[in-house]
Amino acid sequence: MTATSVDTPLVELRNLTFGYGDRVILDRVSLQVPRGKVTALMGASGGGKTTVLRLIGGQIRGQSGQTLFDGQDVGAMNVAQLYAARRRMGMLFQFGALFTDMSVFDNVAFPLREHTELSPALIRDIVLMKLNAVGLRGARDLMPSELSGGMARRVALARAIALDPELVMYDEPFAGLDPISLGTAARLIRELNDAMGLTTIIVSHDLDETFHIADQVIVLANGHIVAQGTPDEVRHSNDPLVHQFVHALPDGPVRFHHPAPALEADFGSAQAATANQGSRS
Repeated sequence: MTATSVDTPLVELRNLTFGYGDRVILDRVSLQVPRGKVTALMGASGGGKTTVLRLIGGQIRGQSGQTLFDGQDVGAMNVAQLYAARRRMGMLFQFGALFTDMSVFDNVAFPLREHTELSPALIRDIVLMKLNAVGLRGARDLMPSELSGGMARRVALARAIALDPELVMYDEPFAGLDPISLGTAARLIRELNDAMGLTTIIVSHDLDETFHIADQVIVLANGHIVAQGTPDEVRHSNDPLVHQFVHALPDGPVRFHHPAPALEADFGSAQAATANQGSRS
């Protein structure tokens, strides 16, 4: 890898627009994910965070603009090129998405068996190494139904790094975890990123843990980037929406009440009808 390539982002969105029908999810969004760093995508639900992950993995394609992975446009790749790019990516889905009829060992071995021609002995060693990295080498023979939520998430992480990817993407890795499991998962994400020289993208709503491990935070809202910078810079943003999000305020630019008719329109007419009925009786 040349010095120039080290300085270029591993992932980049350039003026990317994506939507469903008339509903625009991302509106000419441009962002960069630097190599070797942990980047967090945050924002209110429906802001397009998971959509960004799907664009990077080639599950969906933008209507305009580019999604670049290592300088190559994912949206312009054919099937063979896309599969080759995906082999350089790892993905940890929300709640793990383990194969329920496979043991822990076979779940982690699955990508190695599918995408390599390694010997069973070498696959065994790699699987045990990955499980050891997440603290679960002793759980190799368990089934997913025998795992706690935190353990299942760690097995999914071992599977995500089985092929030694350059990029690992996490979709809500902390959802539903108890404080101990949450802290363990966060520490693993940071340590594995640094030890393996990974590039990491996290979609999360957990501010404390995400801000603790992220190098860069990008906040998405209403189809645009509303804040971007270090966790400390985002935490002290003056943007009203970012302030509401960071401080978990119930009301602000994101309103507590869904748009509705005026109270008088709904309740005034009912009171008038009740009064008329009383007068007739």
